[in-house]
Amino acid sequence: MYFTQEHRDFRQSFRKFLQKEVVPHIDKWEKTGSIERFIWKKFGEMGYFGLHQPEAYGGLDLDLYYTVIFLEELQKINSGGFAAAMWAHAYLAMTHLKEEGDDNIKQTYLTPSIHGDKIGCLCITEPFGGSDVASMRTTAVKKGDAYVINGSKTFITNGVYSDYLVVAAKTDTQEKYKGISIFVIDRDTVGISATKLDKLGWRASDTAEIAFDNVIVPATNLMGQEGKGFGYIMQHFALERILMGINAHARAEYALDYALAYVKERIAFGKTLDKFQALRHKIAEMASRVDMCKTYNYAIVQRLNNNEYAVKEASMSKLLSTKMADEVIYEALQLLGGYGYMEDYPMARLLRDSRLGPIGGGTSEILKEIIAKIVIDEKQYAPAIQQLKV
Repeated sequence: MYFTQEHRDFRQSFRKFLQKEVVPHIDKWEKTGSIERFIWKKFGEMGYFGLHQPEAYGGLDLDLYYTVIFLEELQKINSGGFAAAMWAHAYLAMTHLKEEGDDNIKQTYLTPSIHGDKIGCLCITEPFGGSDVASMRTTAVKKGDAYVINGSKTFITNGVYSDYLVVAAKTDTQEKYKGISIFVIDRDTVGISATKLDKLGWRASDTAEIAFDNVIVPATNLMGQEGKGFGYIMQHFALERILMGINAHARAEYALDYALAYVKERIAFGKTLDKFQALRHKIAEMASRVDMCKTYNYAIVQRLNNNEYAVKEASMSKLLSTKMADEVIYEALQLLGGYGYMEDYPMARLLRDSRLGPIGGGTSEILKEIIAKIVIDEKQYAPAIQQLKV
């Protein structure tokens, strides 16, 4: 229904690329917590960072189903950290460059990002803010032709080794929603420091707490209009949430496929495990839940392709798909018995990596309240940019 032959050809070629260029290095990157620069360049050379970017700046301007394939295949090489590093660069940092950056910013940051020559990170979450974006304390004070930024961000994917940072800061501390602005800042700017965080999962990606100490940023590095940053952030949350929903159904499908292959071979009490009714019914339930989420997610992508503002559906996707993935992967690990607990098998890492799903990009608790407002209070969420104009 959604994928053409061109999409299927892309999936096959991308899968082969990952097996050849990425998989041999995954265990090393999981141990070191850093991804070597050569792979970013190879992704850029193959056009993988430009799937949803404008042709004028080196992108391919393809529909979102290429992005779906990109995300799904990344989940099936068993490194949530590597996958996160790639999509956080391409769909978090670069989305703001694409949508709010002027031509000079796009030439300076977006084009090199598409080519894999520069790596970006998005800095919104703060140590005391979490999912409450509007409560951020990082400030950007205008002084002449520059802004002086002070504050801190945390849980930033690519926060240690990126070349530039897309940063949200308060330009008006008296305003809660209309006082936030977005900047792009070079990593080597004086006053920026990063501390690498030690995580339960996503071990291959570098996640950081970042401090800004009197960081001077040229006014030309302001993206979009001053004070409209909250709207820009909210505008892109629907995309981020469906990305995480897709990631969730893909990793759950990978876990299910692996467990299914295992139970067809593993013999106990004289027959393979797939002949035991209790396990057969468990697998039937797991497969049904994966397929329901996947089909729903594909439908949401179609709406985004049609430029619809599907914030309710994207929020529902992230809420239910990430919960489903945690539960299906837990059951898949159980199907492997003791082997599921061993690091030589994929389930232990999958379980750790999956647990971030209900936390990152807006916790499940926050999403439930957003959905409750829509369903119970009949709140109508217009695109955030429009809300700021009212």
